[in-house]
Amino acid sequence: MKTYREFIAWQKAMAFVTNVYKLTHTFPKEEQFGLTSQIRRSAVSVPSNFAEGFGRKGNKEFIRFIRISIGSLYECQTQLEISKNIEYLNSDDFELLFNQSKEIEALIRGLERKIEK
Repeated sequence: MKTYREFIAWQKAMAFVTNVYKLTHTFPKEEQFGLTSQIRRSAVSVPSNFAEGFGRKGNKEFIRFIRISIGSLYECQTQLEISKNIEYLNSDDFELLFNQSKEIEALIRGLERKIEK
């Protein structure tokens, strides 16, 4: 591939970030610099690290950065679950975001396995 934008995993991660921003917009104002910021930063980190890894030299570096993307995805999943537990996110919105994140995880893990071979 010529650019990171061609990867479905990156495209789906970008759609995920968009949904995270839309759905966290309704969080209480007092969470602006707390949970809202944390969720958004971890979500943004997924496609950002993917792109950065693609731009690095060699597959070993790319794998390292996509693993960082997975870590950020897990962080975001945890924060989304916290948001559901304290009723900032309703169950439907949580399920939408969680399912998106699981799909991204599967795509990135598949790519990781492919690159390692």
